[in-house]
Amino acid sequence: MSNHSRAPDREARFTALYEAAYADLIRFARRRADRSRAEDIVAEAFLVAWRRLDDVPRHPADARAWLFGITRHTLLNARRGADRQQAVAVRLAEAAPTPQHDGDAELVASQVDLAAAWNRLSAIHQEALALAVLEGLAAPQAAVVLGISPVAFRLRLSRARRALRFHLDHFPRTAPAEAGIGERNGS
Repeated sequence: MSNHSRAPDREARFTALYEAAYADLIRFARRRADRSRAEDIVAEAFLVAWRRLDDVPRHPADARAWLFGITRHTLLNARRGADRQQAVAVRLAEAAPTPQHDGDAELVASQVDLAAAWNRLSAIHQEALALAVLEGLAAPQAAVVLGISPVAFRLRLSRARRALRFHLDHFPRTAPAEAGIGERNGS
């Protein structure tokens, strides 16, 4: 088969890959970088995918995980240039549901507790939880993203869940009025 006849197949494969993963990769990048940079980061990741199209796994779930890995590496490279010390931080606000009623103070308090606990997690634990929960990747695919074995990812995820539970259990459960958020009684 000549290179000329392979070009339409290559373009069709890339287009299908792009259409299947673009929206997920944008969300992935927005959770980890400034929103204004997310599209540039994903564009760079797809440029790598185009150049390495023959390396993209054939199974859709594996291809998706491969793209998450490329996007993650692109993000890390962008971060290294800006600040070598800054850890990967996932924005929980975009993933957390918003209360439907003003009186849903318990849900808001839970979200505040979760956000505070999340911020106490290491970057490694945040990334493991984000890949499993926010991105919906199974252990084998998340392991590909991180460049580790599925067993190592499962262990990392287990430790991350345990750390999150620990931090959540160490926040006092107070009602808004008890925490000084409600009305003052004038004393």
